Amino acid sequence: MLERHEIEAFLVLTEELHFGRTAERLHVSTARISQTVRKLERRVGAPLFVRTSRRVEPTALGAQLAEELRPAWEAVGAAVRRVADAGHGRTGTLRVAFAGPAAGQLLVGVAERFRGRLPDWEATLREAELVDRIALLRAGEVDLVFAEYPLREPDLVPGPVLVSEPRMLALPAGHPLAQQDVVTPEQLADLPLVQLPSAVPESFRADRTPARTPNGRPISPGPEGGTLNEILTLVGAGRGAFPLGAQARRYHPRPDVAYRPLADAPPVQWGLLHHRDRPTPVTEAFNRAAQDLLGVDG
Repeated sequence: MLERHEIEAFLVLTEELHFGRTAERLHVSTARISQTVRKLERRVGAPLFVRTSRRVEPTALGAQLAEELRPAWEAVGAAVRRVADAGHGRTGTLRVAFAGPAAGQLLVGVAERFRGRLPDWEATLREAELVDRIALLRAGEVDLVFAEYPLREPDLVPGPVLVSEPRMLALPAGHPLAQQDVVTPEQLADLPLVQLPSAVPESFRADRTPARTPNGRPISPGPEGGTLNEILTLVGAGRGAFPLGAQARRYHPRPDVAYRPLADAPPVQWGLLHHRDRPTPVTEAFNRAAQDLLGVDG
């Protein structure tokens, strides 16, 4: 069985046709190359090179060995590189969870830019509701979650804000507030707010369904909606209202729901979350691709 250094020395010598250049390329002495080739020839039982004072040429047997050996050696090297790349996070599949058509459309563009920069990586997209997205991230079944902020959890690390959009209020189309051009935060006390499931992080629930207006007026809790479609169905049925981002007007138009700007309210922000214990150069690369696509400063 040939040893690695013997194969390497033999193949490099067939390329360089010079003991000195071969030694320099492999960072060993010329005597080491000569000894290796002689040992290899003894093992084969025939000369592999014709040596003169001016040139080194492979014999017919040496040329045959090189022709048959080189593809296998290159395949071994490629396999080792692939494993090393995977071990260092340079190849594989990056899994990203999202929800909704707006997020999906955005992430398709990010994934294309990401693959252009890391062609050995694939980015797959998976749709799931917020609670499920967080569970998938914690279980290691996805690497990133695209979600609305704030999500303040000790094991979740938010990336840069990628999207910032005006905050709207989804209202029953027949409600008096739907006749206004703008709804004020104090007017949130005039109708219930549809509630999010208790499994949704408290930071997110407090942001979307506050218990009081800025001036301290109580806001009545409405029924619970587990998905955006459930929430909008409850809103359309007159059971309450719900704050969300402006993109809902485009992607979720409904005849029974009116969307009105919520005055003096902070924007709805979106970004990519990764697990505290699993940051990698690849998750950072996907975030950078998103920032570049959207023109967001790092």
